[in-house]
Amino acid sequence: MSLSDRRTVLGLLAAAPLAACGFSPVYAPGGAGDALRGQILVEPPETRNEFLLVTRLEDRLGRAGSPRYALTLDTDVEERGIAVTGSNDITRINLTGTTRFRVVEAGTDVQVHAGSVRTFTAYSTTGSTIATAAAERDAQERLMTALADQIVSNLLASAGRWS
Repeated sequence: MSLSDRRTVLGLLAAAPLAACGFSPVYAPGGAGDALRGQILVEPPETRNEFLLVTRLEDRLGRAGSPRYALTLDTDVEERGIAVTGSNDITRINLTGTTRFRVVEAGTDVQVHAGSVRTFTAYSTTGSTIATAAAERDAQERLMTALADQIVSNLLASAGRWS
């Protein structure tokens, strides 16, 4: 058996379990990604972090025209110094973000899905005051992007059960 024949056989053997379990790509026509696109209205943001989170969610899920679902968010960000010098100066700050979310039917407010995601990022405080402020804003943006991406992954993975 030639090398290319072996690769073909191994590829078919590797794909067989996926076909048997009903696997289908999320972004395929008719997949969960397609079904949720533009169907979830995200609650309006009130803070800068919420604005960053909602913007990323709408980028990934699309803006809702005639939404079937509404998404409510509750986000907390905890800040903690993780690197301290001998003179007690903090040189690195860790941001830990947690977002609890609920998906409800738009007309009835019946909850169809809920979850929670958590992640972290950090930034350095060793530069000037302006550099530190810029690093903090960048870290907050990275944190909200990561939280939004986790929420979207959760929604897409579970959409077959509730959408």
